[in-house]
Formats: sequence, structure tokens, C-alpha cells
Amino acid sequence: MARKKIIAGNWKMNMTPSQAVELVNTLKPLVANDDVDVVFCVPAIDIVPVVEAAKGSNIQVGAENMYFEEKGAYTGEISAPMLVDAGVKYVILGHSERRDYFKEDDALLNKKVKKAFEAGLTPILCCGETLEQREMGIAVDFIRTQIKSDLVGVSADQVKTMVIAYEPIWAIGTGKTATTEQAEEICKAVRDCIAEVYDQATADAVRVQYGGSVNAGNAAELFAQPDIDGGLVGGASLKPDFGDIVNYKK
Repeated sequence: MARKKIIAGNWKMNMTPSQAVELVNTLKPLVANDDVDVVFCVPAIDIVPVVEAAKGSNIQVGAENMYFEEKGAYTGEISAPMLVDAGVKYVILGHSERRDYFKEDDALLNKKVKKAFEAGLTPILCCGETLEQREMGIAVDFIRTQIKSDLVGVSADQVKTMVIAYEPIWAIGTGKTATTEQAEEICKAVRDCIAEVYDQATADAVRVQYGGSVNAGNAAELFAQPDIDGGLVGGASLKPDFGDIVNYKK
């Protein structure tokens, strides 16, 4: 059975609530495409208004982060049950900016992945290497370690439903894009790693996105690769061009 493409926008720390509603209303007709899953991953303060603005459309809403505890004295954090109650379906975990700026390690992310599943959220788990790691020839080994560490104790049935986003850190927000061959090579390595840890059926089911300066010009070529099941899109998700990415086949 063919995997359905999933194209998710990561808004990062952009858009006030009023700007977010305006953007959703602009993009709604442009991203109408039932052949792919369309997700807007938005800042926490935008979640409630975006869920409301997206009603009646094909847009699903995701969060950009969450904590692994359900409630308690964790000032500034947001729990999985809060996200679910607000209408969130997906959550980005382990984005390189979280790993780098906020020092989130694999042990923490493993707790977050398990809590997301427990709450009924679909994790979009990010992995990726630095330019230095790529030049040293250790990109695949590094990413395999990330995935294996982040999925400790996660079942095959859970992995089948999740999304893994490969984002070369050197290509995020830089305008640089991995070549189609480079992107496919790593996405295939991710799938091979899942097959090794679990089984081939699980590897065949899990959706692997590419992220890193995806735009309307390169989306069709990237998404045509056998192991690339869509994109995690940064800056281009804040523009009408996102509609061209979603409708890359048309």
C-alpha cells in the first residue's frame, strides 16, 4: 500500500494570533488537496485560533514542541493532554533548533515521543546532521544513533503511524538544499534503520519527510523519490507558495 504524502509547515516563532488566522484564511484554498496530508505546526499561542480558522478545511494542526509530563510545576511548558484538548493532531519533536538552542538530548526526546503516543498525538520526530558530520562521513551513523535512542521502548505499531523528518542542519534556513540524491540516500537509511530495529513491514509503513529549504521549485523532484514521503517546510510555509508545494503534482 502506497504511503500517503505528508506536507507539514513549521512556522517556528512567527505569526501573532491575528496574523496566524489571516495566513490560514489565505492558504486554505491554496492547500486544498486530499491526496496529501497537510499539517500546520504553529506556535503554542496560535494553536487555538488556528484550529478554529482551519475548521472545514483539509488542514490539520500540529504543535512545535511539548513536555513529557502531564501537568505540574513546569512553568512555561505545555503538556500533551493540553494539545489534544485544543485540537492538535501532530507534534514536532527533536527539531535541530530544540536540540541545539535548548540542549534537548535523546533521553529527553525518548520521553516526549512516548508521551505523545500515550496521548494520541502523532510525533514528527526530527533527525539530521551538521555540515561537519557530513564532511567527516558520519552522517548516517549519527542519524541512526538519534533514531535508535529516541525510539527506545516505542512499539512497531506506534512507529508505523509516526513521521520521521530528516533535516540536514546545514540546509535549514540557509537556502542550501541537499541534492535529491543526498536527501533520498538519508531517507532510505532512516527506513533501513527502522527495518533493522523493528521489521520491514514497519519500515514500509513509517513516513519519512525531507526538510531543509524545501520550496515550490524542488518539491516535485524531492517527493518523487521512493523513500521521501513529503516535506517539513520552514520559511516557505508562511507564504502563498506553500500551496504550490502541497499541489506539487498539479
